[in-house]
Amino acid sequence: MRGSFALGLGFACLSTTVASAATLQVGPGRTYAAPCAAAAAAADGDVIEIDAGTYTADVCAIRPSRLTLRGVGGLARLDAGGADAEGKAIWVIKGDDVVVENVEFLNCTVPDQNGAGIRAEGSGLTIRGCYFHHNEDGILGGNGPVTIENTEFAHNGYGDGYSHNIYLGNNVTVFTMRFCYSHHSLVGHVVKSRAQQNVLLYNRLMDEADGTSSYTIDLPNGGRSILVGNLVQQGPATENSGIFSFAAEGATNPVQELFVAHNTFVNDRGSGTFIRNASSFAAVVVNNLFVGGGTVLDGPGDVSDNLVTDDAGLVDRAGFDYRLAAGSPAIDIGVAPGSAGDFSLTPDFHYVHPLGSEPRVAVGTLDMGAYEFGMPAADADADGDADADAAGDGDADADAAADAGPDAAADADAAETTDAAGDGSPTDAEDDGGGGGGDDGCGCALPGAAPSAGIPILAALAAVAFRRRRR
Repeated sequence: MRGSFALGLGFACLSTTVASAATLQVGPGRTYAAPCAAAAAAADGDVIEIDAGTYTADVCAIRPSRLTLRGVGGLARLDAGGADAEGKAIWVIKGDDVVVENVEFLNCTVPDQNGAGIRAEGSGLTIRGCYFHHNEDGILGGNGPVTIENTEFAHNGYGDGYSHNIYLGNNVTVFTMRFCYSHHSLVGHVVKSRAQQNVLLYNRLMDEADGTSSYTIDLPNGGRSILVGNLVQQGPATENSGIFSFAAEGATNPVQELFVAHNTFVNDRGSGTFIRNASSFAAVVVNNLFVGGGTVLDGPGDVSDNLVTDDAGLVDRAGFDYRLAAGSPAIDIGVAPGSAGDFSLTPDFHYVHPLGSEPRVAVGTLDMGAYEFGMPAADADADGDADADAAGDGDADADAAADAGPDAAADADAAETTDAAGDGSPTDAEDDGGGGGGDDGCGCALPGAAPSAGIPILAALAAVAFRRRRR
């Protein structure tokens, strides 16, 4: 009887908790005409569903925690249209553990020249299936863990070298990026992170034919950093000779470790440096494919178990399809890559363009680089069309229609690394385009109850009741 009572009480608690979480619908004919009106009415744990369509000049601070904001029926398109929240962004996310899915952010500019699609000020943020383009920063700031998946960043940057496609501050504890496509940053970096830990997995990070970004990857304060299965390319128009820079502004994060495994690096500039390691940690660089001229590693580390070549046997290098063609020298020459602590450096996936992935299974001995020969994959060009490899021989038709990028000058990122404002944004971002102001913008509601805490409690109560019945 006591077990039944406990189970019933658990159902009652769960009912109360679930009832407190609401789904707020946005769009023509919905309860809320625009996303910020729904955000103002939302409580902690709510879900905001935004119908696909364009919402112009609808900008705000978002305060509830554990909130999910999701485009439905396609991307919800947020065009800044000359407006901004708090002089910072389209959305200034102040709540903790917020999830953003299927939303497009574009055209944010502010007087300080770092208007972002999202300014991340709360602790914990997950972004999935989104598109950030033609802002002064794609995403800026961050606190706690930040995860970005299946998301595109393109043509973000003011053009001064202080603004980037992605720019995360040193209050980010773990930055995880996977299955993403970041390209054509305007003079700034394709990915820049001061996070304490960086995990970049199976992404396409490129300038392509005409991009003018600076570093493709910049981790200026080092940290515990793992790169596996990425396509990393620097274009001929870049004015920065480095492709990937580690700890160049001071190895100030608490742990300094660098693991680079099974990536394909392509230098279409023809000279320069693939990896600059300014820390004292001996970088683990294994099973990578380095294509084009330049120094493989400047700094401590061993690069003996990699392939450095100008003729890698790629399906279509000019079309950015970096799969291995039959006869590639990268086939079957990999070694056991080991691990970074409990994180295996053996790749589980490979990137499929656009914004996708497929499992990677070794065909014989591991191949070097980001792809395993003989596995089908969509083509890697920039037009979004998938070309199946029906024969399984690594060949495919690669219809290369690379995304065009703007012209600009070289990176001039002079770096202060502290977060003086305490809002998660790097100080140099604040100084050179920070944004300020108080909490004006749309006013969002006070938080309410969490939506899911009762589920594990119910499961536990059910288990207790079941065990008591068996006695």
